[in-house]
Amino acid sequence: MSQNPIILAVETSSRIGSVAIAFGGKIQKELVFSEPMKHSVEIFPAVSTLLESIGRKPRQIEHIYISAGPGSFTGLRIATTLAKTMHLANKVKVIAVDTLDVIASNIMDFRRDNIVHNSQSDVQGISIDAIAPVLDAKRGRFFIAVYNRVIKEADTNYAEFYKQYAKILPDSLLSASEFLEQFACREKPVWLLGDGLGYHREKFQVDGISFLEEKYWSPRANKVHLLGWQMAQQTKFADPISLTPFYLSRPDVKVKTR
Repeated sequence: MSQNPIILAVETSSRIGSVAIAFGGKIQKELVFSEPMKHSVEIFPAVSTLLESIGRKPRQIEHIYISAGPGSFTGLRIATTLAKTMHLANKVKVIAVDTLDVIASNIMDFRRDNIVHNSQSDVQGISIDAIAPVLDAKRGRFFIAVYNRVIKEADTNYAEFYKQYAKILPDSLLSASEFLEQFACREKPVWLLGDGLGYHREKFQVDGISFLEEKYWSPRANKVHLLGWQMAQQTKFADPISLTPFYLSRPDVKVKTR
């Protein structure tokens, strides 16, 4: 692996898509799509704009990192198909990043924005030790995972999400009540984030649950890159041929009858 490969990062798992271009571990530019659920329309013009901004051609991309699910069925298919196509065309290496990890890593932005230096508190004397990203899986269920903070020093590297947080509940398909029964009755609150709260926040509003500000909810391509680069350092590349999105549940397909 070259020291600073040209990397394309793609986030199409949620309502608002985004793409980013990077040299190795350093993001050069990120573009957020202009409208919700316009991934198939906007992704190729956005990638072209990113490549033009750094003076490169599509064939020069060496890695692609995608948000691989759980999430939007159509959005995940778009990213997976793009990764497979780029590998077949130019042997581009692929990293498949867990979407709930991508959302959870927004906590790094929160901490950077709010941390009190020389203190173990993140903001206003509160230490955020447990977080849970929430995505709407429809029919009253949610994609949820829970992470505990295992390194609490105030001066740790904000880029090292996988070193600072341990996933204690793997990606799960739960109702709000099932999640709250397991995690709301804790001595310290679990902090929620994620687009699944947009229409369902009230279902989670109980003692033992807190919420990060909405600006930290959405998955973004810059975090796909952040986590993908950490995985690349450990050579955790996906097999592009067998790569499939991580759905957790089958897509909601309605069959028309005569």
